[in-house]
Amino acid sequence: MAGGPSGLVLALVMARYRIEQDRQGIAIELTGVASRQEELLDAFGACQSARCSCPTDEFKKIAGMDVASTDDEIVLRLAAKPGARFDADEISTCLDYTVSKIERA
Repeated sequence: MAGGPSGLVLALVMARYRIEQDRQGIAIELTGVASRQEELLDAFGACQSARCSCPTDEFKKIAGMDVASTDDEIVLRLAAKPGARFDADEISTCLDYTVSKIERA
């Protein structure tokens, strides 16, 4: 390729997620996370302990978090504090923020 850049360009494939909400809380399934799984798990742990930097206050509603993971997937189950209800759109904003922050690192 004359005059063009040489070398390889590496790009991460953004993790995909699905959110399902019910009366007890919210379930989040992230796939395509193999290369960044440890960083994502650390970030979710920070949210659980109210140490996250997400642009929403959804982390304040977390009463409990169950985490299951495989090589390329993370499944989170969030339980809301009594009287609180998660906003799926706000959770989506948090996930977008967290994933993009980790992918830029």
